[in-house]
Amino acid sequence: MSQHPADTLLITLTGKDRPGVTSAIFDVLAASGVSVVDLEQIVVRRRLVLAVLVTAPSRPERLRAAVEDTAAALDMTVEVSTGTGDNRARGSGRSHVTVIGSPLSAKAMSVMAGRIADCGGNIDRIERMARYPVTAIELHVSGASPERLRTLLAVEAAHSGVDVAVQPANLLRRGVRLIVMDVDSTLIQGEVIEMLADRAGHGSEVAAVTEAAMRGELDFEQSLRERVKLLAGLEESVFDEVYDEIVVNPGARTMVRTLRRLGYRFAIVSGGFSQITDRLAEDLGIHFSRANTLEVVDGRLTGTVLGEVVDRGAKADALREFAARVGVPEEATIAIGDGANDLDMLQAAGLGIAYNARPVVQEIADTAVNVPYLDAIMYLLGISREEIEAADAEAGITTPAPPV
Repeated sequence: MSQHPADTLLITLTGKDRPGVTSAIFDVLAASGVSVVDLEQIVVRRRLVLAVLVTAPSRPERLRAAVEDTAAALDMTVEVSTGTGDNRARGSGRSHVTVIGSPLSAKAMSVMAGRIADCGGNIDRIERMARYPVTAIELHVSGASPERLRTLLAVEAAHSGVDVAVQPANLLRRGVRLIVMDVDSTLIQGEVIEMLADRAGHGSEVAAVTEAAMRGELDFEQSLRERVKLLAGLEESVFDEVYDEIVVNPGARTMVRTLRRLGYRFAIVSGGFSQITDRLAEDLGIHFSRANTLEVVDGRLTGTVLGEVVDRGAKADALREFAARVGVPEEATIAIGDGANDLDMLQAAGLGIAYNARPVVQEIADTAVNVPYLDAIMYLLGISREEIEAADAEAGITTPAPPV
């Protein structure tokens, strides 16, 4: 009996993965003269699931028998079902939803999937982006607006102890982008001004003011000038001492190294000090740097800041300036920060990321990352851990093996 052109067969093969499985199935399909309409294949712990949607031949029962014989020879299970037409078109409102956990519990994934369904979203595809040192899963979702998803999932993420990022599925994610980062407690661990203050005998006093400023409780410029006064008299060599003690956050070098390979540009914008940040930029391969400059006279700090202070508004202005210099729209920028003085910058960016941030920042940013690995941000860009490690291996860079 002749088949309607819209008739299709869905062939689903499951079993132990090994070389030649996909080839064997397509040899059978090739002999029948069908066309491929859709195709998906995944491997989880060496178990393969292959789904092939093909146009139905004039004698589908013959193809069914051939596929079943091939599956039996491969010691695999196969299901062949008939239908009409192509796989349904994905709905509008397409998003990439990235879930990061350490660990990532089944309960958390259940909650995320439930909230997606509640707002009319459909999960079209799921991919693992990383399994170590965090688990990162990306969901391709259609049928729900990214804004609505972001609002719902952010609340559930906080309750479930995971990080969730929702981004519209568009070409910006694949293009060259500019990443602008805060420095203290974002790119590096700790606060440089506190390290300087320790040497001036005012460490605890400055730390308390810094924390209040980062929470947004104090005017940043005023509080900075008051704290800097306490540094007066320190020898200029203190910058070398502090720089040698700086610890870059885990994953920072990997992120910069990997994304530079893809043509990304980087900038650091800090309420800290150029005597430190300029050296960081040079050491890490960061293209642009903007920070305050401490005045030094006769080899000693005077306790004043030269020029205008890089505050909350100046950080956002710097992002826009650097974007113009790179030649990318603001929508193609990513900002990463942790304190209240980063808020304007985060809101000016196409994607604002609160990294281990204060609550006031997490509430306003587009998404929050609370794992202690800065390179986890690459999972939000659709880059997997396997791709990162493969690129490093090609460059002769070895990475620790994950636990078995």
